[in-house]
Amino acid sequence: MAAVYDVVGLGNAIVDVIAKADEEFLTANGLVKNAMRLISAEEADALYAKMGPGLEMSGGSAGNTMAALASLGGKGAFVGKVAHDQLGKVYRHDIRAAGVVFDTPDLTDGKPTGSCLILVTPDGHRTMNTFLGACLDLTPDDIDPAVIQSAKVTYMEGYLWDPPAAKQAFLKAASLAHAAGQKVALSLSDPFCVNRHLDSFRDLVKNHVDILFANESEIVALFGGDFDSAAAEARQSVEVAVLTRGEAGATVLVGDDTYTVSAEKVAHVVDTTGAGDLFAAGFLFGYTQGRDPADCARLGAICAGEIITHYGARSEVNLAELVKSKGL
Repeated sequence: MAAVYDVVGLGNAIVDVIAKADEEFLTANGLVKNAMRLISAEEADALYAKMGPGLEMSGGSAGNTMAALASLGGKGAFVGKVAHDQLGKVYRHDIRAAGVVFDTPDLTDGKPTGSCLILVTPDGHRTMNTFLGACLDLTPDDIDPAVIQSAKVTYMEGYLWDPPAAKQAFLKAASLAHAAGQKVALSLSDPFCVNRHLDSFRDLVKNHVDILFANESEIVALFGGDFDSAAAEARQSVEVAVLTRGEAGATVLVGDDTYTVSAEKVAHVVDTTGAGDLFAAGFLFGYTQGRDPADCARLGAICAGEIITHYGARSEVNLAELVKSKGL
């Protein structure tokens, strides 16, 4: 089947609520800095009441990646579940306005649209508290074979591995993609997420994934040991391993070849929310356009560099123009 889309992303459709917080606030509320934890509706209400003024915007890891891919000029579709409520309308409008096809039917059984309460400390690091809501009801029935098989890459966020039905949805999508000769990509998302599903993640990576995205702590959580030994295991497990290392840049492993790229220099890091999502967008855009791995990683670094200069995980500039200005 001819490719209609460069990438189709599967993920939790989440509306982010972003607020500033100090270290004392995290400690007082028993929050682990830089981690993502799943919370109930009651916990979300209680934490929201304590937070400072918040900025609401559509988020979700794979959703952020797809919005950035569209900004780069790529053709993308998104599969995720929102409710038929106000936040669901906001999410659907935002991702479509970004240029992404989003046709997953609304959930109508009463669960609200998912939200993520993000606390950003003065050093720019984010601590995430996620209420999945409607995301829990993404099922294999929401996977349209025609969409998956017409995408060069099917990309999933690791967070989607938390809801059991969504796990089955991804396995169905991966099978469909491979049957059509297309590629499957996964972002590990968070070391705590990896630890929650360690054995099944290892099986997923080795048997269903072609392109793996992970940061240093995530790849070590997955394979153990130190970064070098974990990277060596990743090299043997997937066709392409994209390993980001924050300020130290990124390493891409393809067969016996290794490519490194420096992090994009920015004047001031405001909020690291979405850095990995935007790196994945840049890399996948380059990959689906047939660029070499070094250029793909450079595209990722430029996109990640833009997103950390402001609050939120949706770019504030046209990414196609930004990368063009950088010679790409």
